[in-house]
Amino acid sequence: MTTVRLPLFPLNSVLFPGLVLPLNIFEERYRAMMRDLLKTPEDEPRRFAVVAIRDGHEVAASGPGMPDQTAVPDRGPAAGFGDNPFLAFHEVGCIADAATIRERADGSFEVLATGTTRVRLLSVEASGAFLTAELEELPEEPGEEAGALAEGVLRAFRQYQKRLAGARERSLSTGADLPDEPAVVSYLVAAAAMLDIPAKQKLLQASDTASRLREELKLLRAETAIIRNLPSLPASDLTRGPTSLN
Repeated sequence: MTTVRLPLFPLNSVLFPGLVLPLNIFEERYRAMMRDLLKTPEDEPRRFAVVAIRDGHEVAASGPGMPDQTAVPDRGPAAGFGDNPFLAFHEVGCIADAATIRERADGSFEVLATGTTRVRLLSVEASGAFLTAELEELPEEPGEEAGALAEGVLRAFRQYQKRLAGARERSLSTGADLPDEPAVVSYLVAAAAMLDIPAKQKLLQASDTASRLREELKLLRAETAIIRNLPSLPASDLTRGPTSLN
């Protein structure tokens, strides 16, 4: 078993290998993480692990709030994640490689990272300025019939895009050619589909590419049928995902 210890960045979203992650860093614990990553030579990867939050808050409270207006805000690397932060996170996450870490004049950071490798969370350490975790790297196995499944998923995804664009009375940006490598297809579709965190997390931790593609095929067909039968959709931008405030 190959393990590695890396800084841990919890988010209210799921990061997939190959996907770009923009971050706006303003909390001190994550500023400390970025300052530490900047010590890594530029010709080496500046890696940290991203995990989706199961139970907790991405941004720690910075002032008194409900129900106790006099309560002192929680501080420290595990703020917002309870007494045992390990239990606050989903088991499988993704390593991110920070291609750009830019410090602003106010000490906050603008970061652009890319997901690389899936990892399983083994333990969480909160004794330093920021959370770190021991992680097991997870290989991406193709599974059976991944190629044929990828073709079916791409067809279903195109249909899903058309239905989604019609529901919003606008066109989705589809200028770039979609990939045909099964694992890449599986991650791209998982990231692009309008699914909640539990559904995306299930896709991230699929046992192999073929299993992920099978699940995506079911989800895309179900979502497309729902969109087709809805007269309208909520007034939220369905074509864009949020950028983390952290």
